[in-house]
Order: sequence, then C-alpha cells, then structure tokens
Amino acid sequence: MDWLRRILAPWADRLQPVQAVAGAARWGYRGKVCLSAVWSAAEGWNFGLWRRDELIPIPDCPVHADRVRTLIRWFRETLPPGPEFPLAFYVQAGAQATLILKTQRVPDAGWLDDERRAELAASELEGLWLHLHPAAGRRLFARAGWTLLWGQPRSRDAFGLEYGPTAFQQLIPTLYRQALDAAEDFLAPGPDDPIADLYCGIGASLARWTQRGARVIGVELGGEAVECAGLNAPAAPVLRGKCADRIPQLRAWTPATGTRLLYLNPPRTGLEPAVLAWTTDEYRPERLAYLSCSAGTLSRDLAALVAAGYSVEALLPYDFFPQTHHVETLALLRRNE
Repeated sequence: MDWLRRILAPWADRLQPVQAVAGAARWGYRGKVCLSAVWSAAEGWNFGLWRRDELIPIPDCPVHADRVRTLIRWFRETLPPGPEFPLAFYVQAGAQATLILKTQRVPDAGWLDDERRAELAASELEGLWLHLHPAAGRRLFARAGWTLLWGQPRSRDAFGLEYGPTAFQQLIPTLYRQALDAAEDFLAPGPDDPIADLYCGIGASLARWTQRGARVIGVELGGEAVECAGLNAPAAPVLRGKCADRIPQLRAWTPATGTRLLYLNPPRTGLEPAVLAWTTDEYRPERLAYLSCSAGTLSRDLAALVAAGYSVEALLPYDFFPQTHHVETLALLRRNE
C-alpha cells in the first residue's frame, strides 16, 4: 500500500485497501506457468527459472498449483533424455500443457505409450501439446509447429469460459470476479450503450457487457484468444491485432448515440500512445475502467487522462499474485462535465 501511495501519489486519497485472499488460498494458486527446461546426465530434467546463467530448479514451488507440481514431477520421470528430446520450455495454462522444443524435427513419440496416456487421463490435465519452435526464446510461440499429442484442444476455466494452451488467465478467480463486478457496477452499460473492450483476452469482460445488451466491440492481439473470445462472447465482434492498429475500425464502429463506455486491460507497458490519443480526442467515453498490472504505467496514463478532462473516482488494488511484489489496480474514471 505504501508503494502504491508513492507511485499513484496524485490520487492517493482515492486508493482503496488492497483486496486479497487469505490463508491457504495464498498458496498453490498459480495454474499458469512458463518454466525453462534443462537436461543433464547427472540429474535428468530440471524445470525452473534462470538467474543470470544458472537455472534455479523449482519442481515443488509452493505458489504453483498441485496440478502443476504433479505434472512437473511426472515429466521429469517420463520424458526422453535431452539429446533425443530438445525441450526448452514447459508452459502450462490451467488444464492445457505445452512442451516447446527448439527443433524442426518431430521427435519419436514412442515415450507417450498407452500406459503413460492412461496416467495422463487420470491426472487433471486435459490437453498436451508439442510445439516445434527452433527460435523459441523471448518469443515462446510461433504460428506453425503445433501438434496435439493427447487430449482435447480446449478447456473451461472457473467462469465456464473456453481457453487453449496459450491463453492468459487471471489466477485468483475470486478476486478477478470482484474486479469485474466493480468495473461493471461503475460502467453500468445499458441496452445499446456502446462499449469498447480493448485487450479483451478470451472474453470474460465481453461476455458481461453483451449480457447487459450493450453494443460491444473487442480488440485482442493473440489469435487463440480471439478465437476463444468468439466462443465465449459470440454476440461481440472481436478485432485481431494491436489496439493502435485497429483504431480505423474502432472509429468506423463508434455509434453516434448512446453513452460511450470503455474497458481497458493492457499489458505492463500500458496504453499505446495512439490508443490514449483516440480515447481522449475522439472516442471520449463518459466512463472508463482501466485494469492495470503496472502501477508505473498506470500513473503515466492517468496523468494524461486527467489532463484531457477526466477525474479519477477510485483506485481499487487487487493482490492477484500472492507471495510476490506484484499488484493490479482497477482505476475508475469519469469524464468531467
């Protein structure tokens, strides 16, 4: 809270207490992970995070979900040795897991025999993918090179929304529901009110706006997320691409009537300058809700929005990542008369 008060100092009087889960819910919550994989003849497979040039193995990290820890142990015992299986990363999103190999050659799949398939069927995993990506590094995924080794290509989250192996998901459903409730209560979209939902992910927020009868449009960069958003909120058109690149389509979509509303959930880099300019100079929503995972970029963007004639009514922080220094903040703003 002290840190948030410093970073968001101009609006510190509107900062509400951090909403958090308690007790056991603060452990074993992380169902989405990306771990590097390293093979050695002495230790076999290790999964963990890099510190400079050293991999720190975390096979039993206490913030990882039980399903993650169980599967990491299973893969350590099951996968072929590194010379035969050039695994670089292990990614898990809920019930979907991906083995990312730095090769173009499809490895022998004999290791996944009937016995091991039965073991997977008895686990909480629902889909196992092989992704061949020779250049995997800062960019984990490529468009091609995907094979579903076992199971089904989609799962459903705590909200009943469909997602796939690359989907972004908030990790504490209870808190995420609170954040969506607060945004919905503030925006209060009515029938036929236009609401633009930028960086909309798999459509958790889109589904809420369409259920209220609003005229909705979403924008999302990831192809899989766009497909899932289409399944989870079929009444809302979703544009694929960077939000800044979709401003012409947003401009053409903007209705002339109704109370304009805006929901934003950008990455840590915050709003693109072109998106901020479109918001303040053209679209000019009467109310906007901005869920930020970086208080620093949020402070920068709030300053620009306030300078353009908006008032910050409330800042609601959420501890979406217990046991870490990260915190997300929902900012609620209203256009001045």
